[in-house]
Amino acid sequence: MPNKPNKPNKPNDTHILPFIVKPLLAWFAANRRELPWREDRQPYHVWVSEIMLQQTRIEAVKKYYTRFMTALPDVASLSEVPEDALLKLWEGLGYYSRARNLKKAAQVIMQDYGGEFPRTYREWLELPGVGAYTAGAVASICFDEKVTAVDGNVLRVISRVIGSRKDVLLPETKREITALLQAVLPEASGDFNEALMELGELVCLPGGEPLCKECPLHEICVAHHQNLTAEIPVRIKKTKRRREDKTVFVMLTPAGKIAIEKRPEKGLLSGLYQLPNVTDFTVPEKVNGVLREWALCPTTIVPLGEAKHAFTHIDWFMKGYLITVPQENSRFLWVTPQELAETYPLPTAFQYFMKDIPGK
Repeated sequence: MPNKPNKPNKPNDTHILPFIVKPLLAWFAANRRELPWREDRQPYHVWVSEIMLQQTRIEAVKKYYTRFMTALPDVASLSEVPEDALLKLWEGLGYYSRARNLKKAAQVIMQDYGGEFPRTYREWLELPGVGAYTAGAVASICFDEKVTAVDGNVLRVISRVIGSRKDVLLPETKREITALLQAVLPEASGDFNEALMELGELVCLPGGEPLCKECPLHEICVAHHQNLTAEIPVRIKKTKRRREDKTVFVMLTPAGKIAIEKRPEKGLLSGLYQLPNVTDFTVPEKVNGVLREWALCPTTIVPLGEAKHAFTHIDWFMKGYLITVPQENSRFLWVTPQELAETYPLPTAFQYFMKDIPGK
């Protein structure tokens, strides 16, 4: 390997990359966190954790991972779990299609592999819900295959190190960085991939100021030396966000039962349960009219305030009402707070209006 490069002073300096391997692995050996899915590197544990970690930070995932593994300790149990129970375990993580694809992939593993996990990157890519990143992570960490795993953390770290101003949201940028890393990938590919992810999670931060003084790569990082960490990585979002206004009703009977209903099997939050709601904002004077259409006669109507929930391309702006009704009707499913907490998956968007409900 050539001598260490001089202080970088040009953008997109890909020649730096061979020099990141040794300091990165040394840093990881000294700083790697003890995480539940790192205890044994079993493919089931790594795979489930990697799916959970998509769009979610590690600290938030830990409790979900522990709960999931307690209920579904192996691929066989995952392949057989009823959908409502699966989605309840996933409640709060969002992107519920990820949970459904986990079950589908588990069924493939049981049927086509006899319950044994695939051992290669290519085989993992064939499983439902498994993309290049997850396949690379599992194949390298669990089976020592010399393959990259490039996620948002890795794209950010490498873009800053080489000073790239290419849009990291473009597939071609990800393909280019993947190829660059594949060319310098060491034999300890699993450690290398985890080290890049860990560096992005702990040091080369996405929001605010990165902790450059703690970074093992700061001496050769173009973005650091040119004060470009606030500008890199470049992310050009082209999709316009859509706004939806909703009025949400928390309806309670004297026995303390809550009205919920199942969402359609296709579309946003498909197959989950929701609090009854209508599109657009409904002023208090018109709430009675909505309830009459549902064959309900309210005893009290109390505003619950407002909330906003952001999905990938849609923002929900919501107003809530707490409504007491004298009895149940057949239009809705009426459940106790305990049943709602234990059995029926309720998306985070509706949880805001449940926080002050008795028994919750």
